[in-house]
Formats: sequence, structure tokens, C-alpha cells
Amino acid sequence: MSTVDRPAAVRPWVVLLGLLALAANLRASLAGYPPLLETVRAELGTSAGVAGLVQAGAVLMMAVGSFAGPAAGARFGRERALGGAVGLVAVGGLLRGVPQLWALIGGSLVIGAGIGLAGVLLSGVVKEHLAARAGVATGGYVVSMMIGATVASAVAVPLSVALGGWSFSLAVWAVPAVLAVAVWTPIARRVPVPPRTGDRTLLPWRDPFTRLTACYQAGTSVMFYGWLTWLAPYYEGQGWSPAQAGLLLAVWSVTQIPAALLAPALAERRRRWRFWALLTLACGLVGTVGAAVLPMPPVLGPWTWVVLMGIGVGAGFPLGLTVIAWRTPDGAASAATSGFALGVGYTAAGLAPVLMGVLIDVTGGYAAAIAVLLAAGALQGFAIARIGDRPVAGRAVTG
Repeated sequence: MSTVDRPAAVRPWVVLLGLLALAANLRASLAGYPPLLETVRAELGTSAGVAGLVQAGAVLMMAVGSFAGPAAGARFGRERALGGAVGLVAVGGLLRGVPQLWALIGGSLVIGAGIGLAGVLLSGVVKEHLAARAGVATGGYVVSMMIGATVASAVAVPLSVALGGWSFSLAVWAVPAVLAVAVWTPIARRVPVPPRTGDRTLLPWRDPFTRLTACYQAGTSVMFYGWLTWLAPYYEGQGWSPAQAGLLLAVWSVTQIPAALLAPALAERRRRWRFWALLTLACGLVGTVGAAVLPMPPVLGPWTWVVLMGIGVGAGFPLGLTVIAWRTPDGAASAATSGFALGVGYTAAGLAPVLMGVLIDVTGGYAAAIAVLLAAGALQGFAIARIGDRPVAGRAVTG
């Protein structure tokens, strides 16, 4: 497979700034929904199951978008397709401005597809334009995603009050998405579309490295979305008020930001990916086991466990994308590999919280549900050990 060389029509720092603007929109739209969930249920008269499936459906559509990402990048060019993907996020956000259940579901599915497409295309763009600093670039845009999500969740309820309804609070996130696309479009137009090569659009599921990255992303995604869904309810079951449990979730989210920025950069300095991936995974597993065995330590309470969990999931996602950028030969290969890995990861992420909820209902406790997270961590650890730090021989993107 030959590498298609494209001229460097845009300075790398300009590309990076554009990526940061786009990435800020890739979790904000979904993060603004959970704080309004009970309000939405009350106004639309939906069950808890239907309200929860709105978010689960969006995550599963992220998987669909991830699987389709390499083909979209090959057809339109990764840079142009990336702008279109964030445009889908804007369209979905506007659709959710209609205060009806069909609009909420439809808009969430469109947003999920856009996020899935964008996640894959971001990896290819980083490989194409920022390969020399892939760890820093990946950590930077993941942090941008996290900041967008943190702001969206924090202001969701105040915006609902100020704007006169939950639907307007959800729709407002279409505005920064449109602005980001407007910033990115001139950058994308300066990059020529590469010639189409059919084998570059295939998902490389037969490749051993790609399968290992899929195992890795499945593990870290289950850990993230599992705790995102059940951390607050778990500690409410320990006697904490909803406000206190919400503060725990906020600390968990904020801790992820420095972990996502620092871990890939530190791994990049000496290409010691396995060391940093295992170290941060160990933090997440220690926090998870601690929360299960001793949820309320007498001195520090659960804060230590929550910080360790945040380090684990915060570093996990960008480290997974970083190793793909390092170990694939070009942008097309990076997009194809990340498309399969993220597609598998988001599929697991969409199903795992539902499985955990079923286990909680059946067993009357959280032990079995937390065991799902530990199993996901074990899968991630297996993938880390097998991926290692050595270059992969041959092409990493066979069809």
C-alpha cells in the first residue's frame, strides 16, 4: 500500500487550533442532556428506560459513525469530511430544539453519528498534519472535548431556566458547532483531496494490531461510560445526597483533564506507551476496587477513589488514539484503524451501562455491575501488554 503524499498547504499550528475548536463540540451536546433528564421525563411523560435509551442510542450511533468514518474520509477528504461531521452535530442540536420526543431522539442519533465520524477523522488529520507531536495533539483535542462537556453539563440547568425550556438549553450547543465549522472550512479547503484507493476504506479487522486496539478501546470506553452512568447513583445508595453525588461526578470529570493532556505527552517523550498506559489503567482499577470494597474510607471518603478513576479513564482514551497515530503509516491507515477500534469501543460503551443496570436490578446491589468494569479493565490490560512499545512490522491496515 503506497502512501499518498499531500502538500503541506496549512501550517500545523493552524490545523491544531482548528481541531481544538471542532473537538470542543464533540461531547458538549451529549453532556448537556443528563442534567435535564428528569425535567425532560416530567414534561414529555416518558419512562426512565426511554429517557436512558436516548443517550444509549446516541452512543451506539457513535459506533456507526466510527465504522463509516474511513469511507467518508476517502470519499470527501478527511479535512472536509471532518467539517461535515461537526455540521451533523449542529444539525442534531437544532433538531433537539423542538420540544418533542421524536425530535429529541432523532437529534440525539444525528449528533451521535457526527461525533463518531469526527472521532475517526480527527485521528487521520492528526497523523497527516501533526504526526511529529501526535501525543500532544491528541491530548490537546481530547482535553478540548472534556472542557466542552464540563461546561455543557454545568450550565445545562441554568440555561434551561434562562432560555425558557430544556429544548432550548439543548439546542444552544448548535451555535458553537456552527462557529467551529466556519473556522475550519477555510483550512479544509486549502488541503487537496487525495486520490481514492479502494483498499484504504476497508476496516482492517483482520490485522492483529487493529484487533488489539479495538480491545483496548472497548475496555476504556466501558470504564468511562459505566462510571459516567452509575457513579452518582452508586454513592446515592451509600447515603449521599444527589448534590453530593453530583459533586463527586464533577471531580471525576475534572480529574480527567490533566490526565488526558499529560499522559500522552509523557508517553511521547521516550515512546514509553506501555508504561504510561499500564500506570494510568492501574490507577483506574485501584479506584474501582477501592470504591467497591471500601466505598467510604473513614478519613478521605471516596474522593481518592474518584480521583484515581478519573486518571484512568481520562488518560485511557487519548493514549489509545496516540498509539494508533504512532503505529500506522499514514492518515488513511490511522483513520481506518481508529474507525474499527472506536466503532467496537462505542458499541461496548452503549451496551455496558444497560447491562450494569440489569445486574443492579437482578442482584439488588452494585457488586456484579462493578465486576463488569473490572472485566473491562482486564481486557484493556491484556491489549496494552500485547501492543507493547515495539513498531508493528508490515502494513497495519490490511482489508
